[in-house]
Order: sequence, then structure tokens, then C-alpha cells
Amino acid sequence: MIDVGTILGLVLLVCALLAIAQRRLAAGDDAFVKAIASELPQTQCAQCGYPGCRPYAEALVGGAAIDLCPPGGEATVQKLAELLPHNPRASAGLATSPAMVARIDEARCIGCYLCIEACPVDAIVGAPKYMHTVLRDACTGCELCLPPCPVDCIVMERP
Repeated sequence: MIDVGTILGLVLLVCALLAIAQRRLAAGDDAFVKAIASELPQTQCAQCGYPGCRPYAEALVGGAAIDLCPPGGEATVQKLAELLPHNPRASAGLATSPAMVARIDEARCIGCYLCIEACPVDAIVGAPKYMHTVLRDACTGCELCLPPCPVDCIVMERP
């Protein structure tokens, strides 16, 4: 009976130590993900193939390519390479390719305001029932303004 009690006690001790280790390691991973996410532009544009900057940061910890963020550009790629020296894997160089920007055909714009609400970086300015325009320097080319436009007056073009 003493042997069974000793083995049971050791099993419970090992389980407790594993639970504590799991909590501490998970907290460290979360801090690392936050550090990586803080280097991303936080536009939530999904151009990297992930639904936002936090999921992309989580994927980077798992070994995803570091150059999938066009709004971040080359500066972000360099910062990510410094943070992730163990796996600075690059893909096809999406971040360094020339980005597209939105342009609104102002003659066709009806001022519906739907594109302004869809823009994650506030690159579209205007007022309801008035013509809108795109601030080209602020546009990340995410194309999130295209689907809500009821008159298809937004086109993507090279800057």
C-alpha cells in the first residue's frame, strides 16, 4: 500500500509541475507574439493572408514568411528579421513589390460612405452624400473598400 501511495504522490507532483510549466511557457509565447505584433503596422488589412496583424504574428512564431506585409514594407521585414533570427524565411518578396492604391472615380461617386467605413487606415475622406477621395500616401492597397461600393467607382492602380 505504501508503494502505491508513493507512486501516486509522484504522479501528482509531476502533473502539478507540468501544469505550472505549461502556464509559464504559454505566457512567454504570448509576450513574444505581442512583441512581434507591435512591429506590424496594425492596419488589419489581411494582405498577408491572415485576418489581421495578431494572427500573422502568431504565424510568424510558427515559422511563416517574414515578408508578407505590404503596408509594413522593407522596414518591417528588417525588424522581423531581427526579432526572428532563427527563421528569417522570405517568400516571393511581396512587401517589396510596388503596392496598389485605390482611386475613386469622383464623377461616379454617390457619397454612400460605405468605403470610408470599410477602410482600416482612414485613407478615404469625404462626408455622407458628398464625393469621396483617397489619400494616396495613406492607402495600403488592401482592397477592402471595393466590395462595399455599390456603384463600382473605386479602382486599384499603381502609385
